[in-house]
Amino acid sequence: MVQALKEAEAALAEDEVPVGAVVADAGGRVLASGHNRPRASNDPTAHAEVIALRGAGLAVSNYRLTGCVLVVTVEPCIMCMGAAVNARIACVAYGAADPKAGAAGSLYDIASDSRLNHRIEVVSGVREEECRMMMQRFFRARRAEKADQSGEVPKWS
Repeated sequence: MVQALKEAEAALAEDEVPVGAVVADAGGRVLASGHNRPRASNDPTAHAEVIALRGAGLAVSNYRLTGCVLVVTVEPCIMCMGAAVNARIACVAYGAADPKAGAAGSLYDIASDSRLNHRIEVVSGVREEECRMMMQRFFRARRAEKADQSGEVPKWS
């Protein structure tokens, strides 16, 4: 999670939503990491998890990441959990829950949906306070900047 938090800080420095992710193999060796970049890349799929999964696939020359762990600072969304299922990730470990968009147990539970062909172990609350505080600071600052402008800004209380 330490490396995922560093990635989240990198996203913050780029004025992206501060989410960081790391993929490690079964032995704990980091295969790839990433941070949110949808604004910088004009790519709605450029979430930290997707970037890390793509990098890990390249690192092992396989789109299947069987036995790997995806560590992320915030609970993954539907898209990212779908990517983790398709990659056959063994475990997702995340810091802060996302009750408005989380798909690893908060709003949706993609990880254990028996209708899908793969299940993922989920570990939540890893360095939760640190992860949650980073998101809260980011969105508080964003709301303060946007106070005079229209547009929706998510509210991480």
